[in-house]
Amino acid sequence: MRAALAFVLSAGAALGDAPRFTDLSAQIPEHHYSGGWEFFVGGGVAAFDCSDNGLPDLFLAGGDGPSRLLRNRGGMEFDAQEMDLTGVTGAYPLDIDGDGVLDLFVLRVGPNLVLRGLGDCRFEDATEGLGIDPGDAWSTAFTAWWEDGAARPTLFVGNYVDRNDPDGPFFACDDNQILRPEGAGWVSENFGPGYCPLSALAARDARDRMTLRLSNDRHYYVRGGSEQMWDIAEARYLGPQDGWPELMLWGMGIASRDITGNGLADVYLTSMADQMLQLAQADGTYQPAPFEMGHTAHRPFAGDDGRPSTGWHAQWGDVTNNGRADLFVAKGNVDQMPDLAMADPNNLLLQESDGRFAEAASDAGVADPARSRGAALVDLDGDGALDLVVVNRRAPARLYRNDSAQRGNWLKVDLRQPGGNRFAIGARVFVDSAAGQQWQELSIGGGHAGGQHVPLHFGLGTEDTVDLRVIWPDGSETRKAVEQVNRKVRIEPE
Repeated sequence: MRAALAFVLSAGAALGDAPRFTDLSAQIPEHHYSGGWEFFVGGGVAAFDCSDNGLPDLFLAGGDGPSRLLRNRGGMEFDAQEMDLTGVTGAYPLDIDGDGVLDLFVLRVGPNLVLRGLGDCRFEDATEGLGIDPGDAWSTAFTAWWEDGAARPTLFVGNYVDRNDPDGPFFACDDNQILRPEGAGWVSENFGPGYCPLSALAARDARDRMTLRLSNDRHYYVRGGSEQMWDIAEARYLGPQDGWPELMLWGMGIASRDITGNGLADVYLTSMADQMLQLAQADGTYQPAPFEMGHTAHRPFAGDDGRPSTGWHAQWGDVTNNGRADLFVAKGNVDQMPDLAMADPNNLLLQESDGRFAEAASDAGVADPARSRGAALVDLDGDGALDLVVVNRRAPARLYRNDSAQRGNWLKVDLRQPGGNRFAIGARVFVDSAAGQQWQELSIGGGHAGGQHVPLHFGLGTEDTVDLRVIWPDGSETRKAVEQVNRKVRIEPE
């Protein structure tokens, strides 16, 4: 075990792991993710800087109620704008048209929307103008990637239950949708078989190849379905011959990051009754992490409700900047499912120096027992500490400021490059210091019904000088020595 968990920063023990968050929910308007059974799932958060002030703004899905845009004014103060959008399950920020301004792909029960960013947090419906088929399904998952040399992204939309199937909802998963750039617009293709995905992520897998990972809800496919892995270059699903055995979950969310230091991204999957950590192996396969790592979060860690947990959004992030990625998991009953826990507080799992995880949500002040759904672990006030926002079903959204007293150094890395893929989606950033190496991949997707488009955040412990290496999407490299940390650096190709 210890040999496999090779990446340990010696600074961690000296800094201590004592995160503290202050609940500032009263500073934002009360916002609920509401609605009937079509909104049992979804409820995402999109975090991105639409005002160009260097701070993330927030888009909160509202279900059958209105969605809301929270414009970040700094100091954890937000101007709220109720958007005339209902039926929204989630949203993902990306630059679809290559103009350097972030747009929003909005998932809905019904036709999806592309909101083109106009600057200053203004948007216009550009779905038809961009030539994007909005569909008319129950959309619950999204990811995007740039094919080699492509000026515009390929878009994946995951659809849930086919609402028009008279024999549904069981055995009635809808087809998914791929939108490929062609001519002046995008060509829509059915992508099946569909097993009711609640999360999708296009990123490098344990083979170091670009793969579309789909986490599917067994509650509806029941038989014949499984988690899916699609090799993007070879245009085929992986199977046992590729070292990808059949894996069946009530899949809800995906979080990807290298936590073992072997240069390959490990994957955390949320589910009903079984949160799973898959450790990427050097032979290109995944192995379930041992229970002793403390990552499972399979039952409520507090209270007397001993029934299994339901996990939704999951996200890696170094909340104390000690150089080790921690894990936040949003939890909550689908609605009133009697076999699953009702009082199910969210988890904040701190990675310790031996690679194991320890629960800290209660001490940190983020153990909300509401029916949580989407979330974002992101630096909202620019102080280098990751704050937290959580959307709840039929309960107010929560906003937390990270006020941890013991925090290490940090660095944010912001990428830009010429061409249509201005923000360099698919690039990898490596941070080397005397304490070791960390790396992250810039991707769109994962989580549950919401994503982030912000600079990559690295905790550094006590290190104050680092070397950066960027592998750009085309395979070229840029290296930069950073002698001043606790700031954001922008990197462009040489």
